[in-house]
Amino acid sequence: MTAVATAAWTPRAPARTAALTETLAVAGRRLRHLRRAPGRFLGITLNPLLTMLVLGFLLEKSLVIPGNGSYQEYLFAGAVIQGGLAGVGPTAIAVASDVRGGVIDRFRSMPVSRGAVLFGHTLADFLVGLGSLVVVTGFGLLLGWRPHGSAAAVLAGFGLIAVFNYVMLWVGVLLGLASRSLETISSLTPLVVTVLPFLSSAFLAPQNLPAWLRAFAEWNPVSAVAQACRELWGNPSAAGSGFPAEHPALVIALTLGAVFLLTTVFGLRRYRTVGN
Repeated sequence: MTAVATAAWTPRAPARTAALTETLAVAGRRLRHLRRAPGRFLGITLNPLLTMLVLGFLLEKSLVIPGNGSYQEYLFAGAVIQGGLAGVGPTAIAVASDVRGGVIDRFRSMPVSRGAVLFGHTLADFLVGLGSLVVVTGFGLLLGWRPHGSAAAVLAGFGLIAVFNYVMLWVGVLLGLASRSLETISSLTPLVVTVLPFLSSAFLAPQNLPAWLRAFAEWNPVSAVAQACRELWGNPSAAGSGFPAEHPALVIALTLGAVFLLTTVFGLRRYRTVGN
C-alpha cells in the first residue's frame, strides 16, 4: 500500500515545484518592469494619501460621524481600502499589454502552466500593494490615525486588507483579459477607485446617504471590510442597521469569496482562449 501511494505521489511533486518556480519567474519579470516604471507604485499610493489629506483636513469639519469620534481614525480604513481598489487598474493594464504585445501567446506556446502566468502577475502586484500599504499606514500615523485594539487585532485588520487587495487584483486580471483596449481600462478603473468607496461607509456614515443609496452602501463589500477593520483597530464606527452591519465577517466571506472564485475561474478560462 505504501509503495503504491509513493508511486502515485512521485510524479506530482515536480509538477507542483515547476508551477511554483514558473509563478515566481513571472512575478520577478513583473517586479523588474515595475522597478523601471515606479509611477505605478506612486499611483496606487497617492490615491489614499490624497484622500486622507483632502477629506481628513480640508473637509474634516464638514463631515460628521455618529458619536463625534475622530474622523481621521474613521477615514483611515476607507483610505487603505481605496489603495487596494487603485491596484485594479495597473494590473489590468499590465495583463492587457501582455495580450496586445503577444507575450501571453509566447507563454502559452511554452510548457508553462496557465495558472503560473496569472498568479505571477497577482503575486508581484500584491507585493507592491503591501509596500504601498506600509507607506499609507505611516502617513496615516503622522496625520493622527491610532489603533486602539490589541496587537493581534491590529494585525488581523491589516491581514483583512491584504486579502481584500489580493482579490481586487484578480478583478484587474479578468478585466485585462476581457478588454484589450488600454484606453477603456484607463477610463473605467478610476470609477472603481472613486465610486465604490463613496457608495459605502468608507468615507461617509451610511445614515448620511440618501435612502435609495443606503441599502446598496450597507451591502457593499467595501462597507463590510471597513466596518470589520474599524472594530479590530478600535476606531470610530458608523455602520448602518440590518444584517450586513451585524454580520460584517459573513458578508466579507460571501462577497470576497464569490468575487475571487468567479474571477479566477473565468480568468483562467479566458487565458486559454484570449487572442484566438
